[in-house]
Amino acid sequence: MDPEVTFNRTSVVTAIHPCYEIDNFNFILTKTPSIICVLLYFFLMLLSVITTCGNLLVIISVSYFQQLHIPTNYLILSLAVADLLVGIIVFPFSMAFSYSSCLYYEDLFCKLRGSFDITLSTTSILHLCCISIDRYYAVCQPLTYRTKINHCVVVVMIVVSWGSSALIAISITIAGLNNDKCGERCLIDVVMANTIGPIFSFYLPVIIMLCIYLKIFLAAQKQARSIQNTTCQSKKSGATVRKNERKATKTLAIVMGVFLLFWTPFFLCISVLPFSNDPVPVPVIETLNWLTLSNSMLNPFIYAFFYSWFRSAFRMIISGKIFTGDYTTSKLS
Repeated sequence: MDPEVTFNRTSVVTAIHPCYEIDNFNFILTKTPSIICVLLYFFLMLLSVITTCGNLLVIISVSYFQQLHIPTNYLILSLAVADLLVGIIVFPFSMAFSYSSCLYYEDLFCKLRGSFDITLSTTSILHLCCISIDRYYAVCQPLTYRTKINHCVVVVMIVVSWGSSALIAISITIAGLNNDKCGERCLIDVVMANTIGPIFSFYLPVIIMLCIYLKIFLAAQKQARSIQNTTCQSKKSGATVRKNERKATKTLAIVMGVFLLFWTPFFLCISVLPFSNDPVPVPVIETLNWLTLSNSMLNPFIYAFFYSWFRSAFRMIISGKIFTGDYTTSKLS
């Protein structure tokens, strides 16, 4: 390799990531980290710990308490497993083999990091989509909910979510390997990695979720108006209905708002990247990638902490009451 090229690449890497240096043409973590590097990795480790502990609480709650053994919670349990693996596997991998270093020198560990990242992130997204479908039948078709969303249907949802995510990750990984052999970027691999992959991993589930949550919101408003028309038209009744409508609106806004806030920038960035003459700065892409991973930290708060029975289960686990038997199932109601 030309020493001048090596020097230029070294300057680029140190400029875009404070924790890397070059050693025998390899980009490795620096042996003398700066204060910025230490603070950065402390923050990322904190995110990993919170992600792991939060999702572990969800897994223990659903697994331990019989009262939580319902189809909806099995979806939340599987989602928590995916997010737990993000905290245990993807976070450490991404800290050791960052997007910046893998961009300039992609070895086996970088490919493994990318495969785990794609698989678990896509699994998380598809589970959120399945949960929205479950909520649709619970709100919009409550009379047929138990027959349409049973244990068998939930198992199929979980298997499809994990299986589809694995297939998407394998396809993108194979496209990346073919791209390495091409010398120059192959058109089919660019389409696979930057177009087809994001469509099935993000855009299609997002469209489905937006349509479903819109229907849920409209159905909730219709039910609230129906209740208002069949009850006494008192100020108290009207205030209660308006409060319920605001609560439903707020919940749906938080669910979709946080999800779109954390995921949309990254997928928009990688989707327009092949068609842009001006390359997106690597620090921007890496920051957006960490933003998407952080969504796995918030999922336990959004999809579990909103429910009172989960909050009760968490309190019992944290206080150690489940080990002493000092609890009753009625406390989860």
